[in-house]
Amino acid sequence: ATEVGAMNFFVLLDSKTPGDRPELVTAPLDGTILPGVTRQSILDLARSWDEFDVVERFPTMGEIRDAAREGRLIEAFGAGTAAIVSPISCIQYQGKDIDISTTGDLTQRFFDELIAIQYGKKEGPDGWSIKI
Repeated sequence: ATEVGAMNFFVLLDSKTPGDRPELVTAPLDGTILPGVTRQSILDLARSWDEFDVVERFPTMGEIRDAAREGRLIEAFGAGTAAIVSPISCIQYQGKDIDISTTGDLTQRFFDELIAIQYGKKEGPDGWSIKI
């Protein structure tokens, strides 16, 4: 799983190891992944919050399926310029649905933070916005 149409795919997974932090996973830039501003903004915000690990690696459908079965699939969303973030509620894999909580807290938080920064209601990281 790498992209959702023309959007970058993100998934928040709880750790298999008790006590370890959850991971926000998205595919790395390898020439086939969109190197979008929204993708980078989400990675930068997530790293600045330091509440979970931010990992750029290729999540597999088997990993996502297994995480859902084990109750570790917290949420998933696509990110892109037009929609900013869009929650994913279901992924079909090998003829079966993987149900995902719709609009999780993290998806909503990214949307709210990015909109607030875009509209100047909140200060973004240094260099993100220039007042003209």
